[in-house]
Amino acid sequence: MNQSEFRAALLDPERPLPAGITDPEGRPAPKRFNVYRNNVTASLTEALRKAFPVVHALVGAEFFADMARVHLRAHPPKSPLLMFYGEDMPAFLEGFDPVRHLGYLPDVARLELAIRHSYHAADACPMRRELFASISPDRLMSARVRFTPPTRLLRSRWPIRSIWAANVLGENPPKAAAAEDVLIVRPEFDPEPVLLPNGAGDFIAALMEGAQLSEALDRAPEMDLTAALTILVGRRVIAEIAAGDAT
Repeated sequence: MNQSEFRAALLDPERPLPAGITDPEGRPAPKRFNVYRNNVTASLTEALRKAFPVVHALVGAEFFADMARVHLRAHPPKSPLLMFYGEDMPAFLEGFDPVRHLGYLPDVARLELAIRHSYHAADACPMRRELFASISPDRLMSARVRFTPPTRLLRSRWPIRSIWAANVLGENPPKAAAAEDVLIVRPEFDPEPVLLPNGAGDFIAALMEGAQLSEALDRAPEMDLTAALTILVGRRVIAEIAAGDAT
């Protein structure tokens, strides 16, 4: 039996029964194969539903199930671990015509994917606040920051954190299609998307790229540095600060 033929038929009910699928008497067994195919489709659809609960809520259960079947045929699993299934969902949504009018949907999927990545990321001990406070301002300006592994930054022209919070936390839905920068933090066990203040996305992006704190500030001249550092230290996302020499 050709494995690629079997896999393609397993995910697409329009394909013919693969050669070699027989009952104990050696006769073709399409009904048995269909049961197996339906179980696989149901399992993958459920994996996507668990991975993207907000996307599921936004489009509805019936539409999501139909969309999932299209997705799984285009993007079959690459790993036997279903918890990693769905990496291609944001890009898939960008090219899926029935949801093209929902411009925010791919970025909402990226947010949910980032939350899942944060959940499965390695543990790390964040820097203690008293150590941060002991660094002189001069040395801090020339310092570089290493973030904890669960930390993720997402930048969107859509209000993705507000959409997420409306569906997960019951907060009021966004009133306008405003851009939002979101920091995924995991101070203990469960990741949380934190809405960043104006300019903090530029600042944190620069730090993640390896810029010194003073260089990152140049990227965000209008940002409230105290508010940004309060988030970084208070949410325990800094693993280490490599402080520079005082000038």
